[in-house]
Amino acid sequence: MRPGQPHGRTRVRWVATVPAGAAPPRRAAAAEPYTGPPRYATTPRWGFPNLAWRWPTAVPGVDPRESVPLQRLRMVARNAVALLWTLAGLAVVAGGAEIWRYVLLVQSRNSALSPTVVGASDALVLAFSLLTFVLAVFAAAVVLWWFFVARSAAADEAGQEPARSTWFVLLGLLVPGPNLVLAGPILGELEHAALGRSEHTRPRPSWLVLGWWAAWVANGALLVLTVLWRMRDGVQADADGVVLSALTDLCAAGLAVLTALVVQRVTSLLAPIDGRFMRLLRVVKVSGAPEVERRPRSAMAPR
Repeated sequence: MRPGQPHGRTRVRWVATVPAGAAPPRRAAAAEPYTGPPRYATTPRWGFPNLAWRWPTAVPGVDPRESVPLQRLRMVARNAVALLWTLAGLAVVAGGAEIWRYVLLVQSRNSALSPTVVGASDALVLAFSLLTFVLAVFAAAVVLWWFFVARSAAADEAGQEPARSTWFVLLGLLVPGPNLVLAGPILGELEHAALGRSEHTRPRPSWLVLGWWAAWVANGALLVLTVLWRMRDGVQADADGVVLSALTDLCAAGLAVLTALVVQRVTSLLAPIDGRFMRLLRVVKVSGAPEVERRPRSAMAPR
């Protein structure tokens, strides 16, 4: 203690603990014998909610704005399939219009054609070719969206990261030329993940995916050949260009159908149960149940 400071007491805090092994161990409570299910003197007034299914977004504590990946996959797949089937129909009509134009070209070699028929043919070709092109752009965007949603859902189900980066997949699907080579393996990897196979095994695409890949390559080759052939001059070159345009439209229709089938297959592998086909069940009648024993009601009991 320094000189000049007042005398004071040192505060000491005592802590008492029980030494190990001093306290006797607690005895486990004996399990009571099972006496059967609970019984009530009257019908209980509590119960479960009057529903057979509750969507995950309706569970308390879950943000309703956040959709489940599989639900989002089904929604995008339905839109993609609808667009693809519509695109296939438009492409078939556009191909038929090109065939009609070729028939008119053949007839014009020996006789004059009616201006009304020629105008109708040109209007049909122009209208459906434009509609097919515009809808093909929208369908490609929706299918690309579906692909990345399915890719994320497959990775979540497998508990692993996708094998390829997002930028590599975008370049492999959108860059002309390399996309003809890389689109098939990329789609095969998605099918491989959707089937739940190991990432260490080599993907083996199904016949549907291989057929889609062949149609994809054929459609790209026909498109390039048609554009290059249209640059040539001459009546025969124009006629050949009409035939190539018809083949390109019909091949595009086949590609749209195969794409719709692939989308449906992969979606069914990842989300086999669709909420639209679930039947909500409810109890409408109970037969053969024993009568409930009720205690006599007191005259003073409130109603």
